[in-house]
Amino acid sequence: MRRSSGILIAVFLIAAVVEAAAGQGGAAQKPAAPAATKPAAAGPVLVVETVKGTIEIETYPNEAPKTVEHFVALVKRNFYNGQRVHRVVPGFVVQFGDPQTRDMTKRDRWGSGGSGRTIGVAEVKRTHRVGAVAAAHPGDPRQADSQMYIAFAPQPQLDRNFTVFGQVISGMDVAQKLAINDVIRRITVKP
Repeated sequence: MRRSSGILIAVFLIAAVVEAAAGQGGAAQKPAAPAATKPAAAGPVLVVETVKGTIEIETYPNEAPKTVEHFVALVKRNFYNGQRVHRVVPGFVVQFGDPQTRDMTKRDRWGSGGSGRTIGVAEVKRTHRVGAVAAAHPGDPRQADSQMYIAFAPQPQLDRNFTVFGQVISGMDVAQKLAINDVIRRITVKP
């Protein structure tokens, strides 16, 4: 039963990718590699408490171990507490994780800050579907640091360049309500 469920999920995800490509007026694209579509073992859950509600993010330590380890360590240090959302593009993403967002006088630099320690590896394996959580970076996935984003829709143009390390499992409606300047009250880890 378990094997057939996994195959059914993989077939469903491949069909969704092909359908999304056809719906965009382009030719159907080659389906994602099996590694990108098979279910991953669930890891720690990040609980993001915002001024608009709570978002829960399941992480993928088997597919993005260094990335998950890096973000979980930052959460355990209370790194995100009190930061603000610094980027919202309707239909695309909401992004946060820049410590400069705590200071309104640094607003012109929001989106350029981090923890000072990059992840150092690219663990680009999963595709961007609705609710995918990925590590933002300045041009090289190995340079990702503390910023993360939540995808509002499938983003196939990002699939080969960004590490998807988690998935929103509850609170996607909250993510869609977030606006620039909204405060991330705190993020905690639920084992």
